[in-house]
Amino acid sequence: MSRPGNWWRRKSTAQQVETYTRWSFHFFAVIEVAAFGLPAFSQVGTPLSGWLLLVVGVHALCCAVTASRAIDWTRGRREQPVRLLIMLGAVTALLAIAAIGLAERGPDTDGVDTVAGSLFGGVLSFGAGTLALGIRNRRRVFAVVTGFAAGGGITAFPLGMPGSTALAAAVVVLVGAGFLAFTSLFSVWLLNAVYALDEARETRARLAVAEERLRFGRDLHDVMGRNLAVIALKSELAVQLARRERPEAVDQMIEVQRIARESQREVREVVRGYREADLDTELTGAQGVLRAAGITCEVTGESAGLPAGVQSALGWVVREAATNVLRHGDAERCTVTLRVAEGRVVLTVENDGVRGPGEGRGSGLAGLRERLSAIDGELRAGPAGKGLFRLTAEVPLPESVGEPGSVLLPASEVAS
Repeated sequence: MSRPGNWWRRKSTAQQVETYTRWSFHFFAVIEVAAFGLPAFSQVGTPLSGWLLLVVGVHALCCAVTASRAIDWTRGRREQPVRLLIMLGAVTALLAIAAIGLAERGPDTDGVDTVAGSLFGGVLSFGAGTLALGIRNRRRVFAVVTGFAAGGGITAFPLGMPGSTALAAAVVVLVGAGFLAFTSLFSVWLLNAVYALDEARETRARLAVAEERLRFGRDLHDVMGRNLAVIALKSELAVQLARRERPEAVDQMIEVQRIARESQREVREVVRGYREADLDTELTGAQGVLRAAGITCEVTGESAGLPAGVQSALGWVVREAATNVLRHGDAERCTVTLRVAEGRVVLTVENDGVRGPGEGRGSGLAGLRERLSAIDGELRAGPAGKGLFRLTAEVPLPESVGEPGSVLLPASEVAS
């Protein structure tokens, strides 16, 4: 059974920002009801206050639904909610007119006037702010805000509101609606920027992996291209000599066999260079890939003097750890520490941005445990605090390598 907060940690940073933005606008609906609906119970009679609360609640619900659909439209998941925008604009205008009518034609009490005035400014401000989410053009947003403010002021005159009061109401609506509209536009801009940064980081990571694959392809081409061309030529020559029953055909085929074996040996060396990479090379490669993905990576320690088998095993650990950081988390920082303590070399990889408890349970770590067990090594992986994940590999060293308790000095050439 997952913990209550795991659903949040499993989200990427962009998804978390979207969820926060979406629920912020839903909370705006709660604020509208609390600020303009509930106070009616203490200022006007019970039947009228109930109707006012219902009216404000309907308007707040329309704002919440429109905001959710507008955010989906912003992310390209659905079409622009034109009908909802028109409906919200019409409901907002009708409620504003009804509020003015209530103030001028309703019960002649100070409480009714206060509730009607706050309802007038509130529905226009929240309505205009929500409409801004569904309109990308800034000029149109400005037109909506000024239109609501001017319309509210102009509509007040036929209903008997004094000129100074109507002007003050228009200014209040202009300021309130302008602030909420600006908040809406800024929220959309921020959300799009976060998603763009997230996509750019994933693109950089894919490019880094693609570059590594291209390097492997170039190495294979360099090794095999010339040898295969020679094999083809000598094979053709051997065929021609065999047709003429010349004994030199045997010599040519022996040469083809030698080149083929040499090519096989060279291919093994190329593959071994990737399968059993030098630890320094893996540290440098992991740091480059993580930095390309927008993750700060710090490496401390050096592998000078470590046996080749230990370096190969720890190189695999570094490679798998970097892959897990890229695939299974949303990290911003990663630290790699290499040290010798009590006759064992200890490699620690720690990163933040853990999304859930499933991280670190894949088959990759199981394979690493098998590799390390072959040289009496150990691997531990799991949470290391709030939002942190730590992977630790320990491998025993011959007594001639390092003194117990010694710590390897930082390798500036690796961390650079």
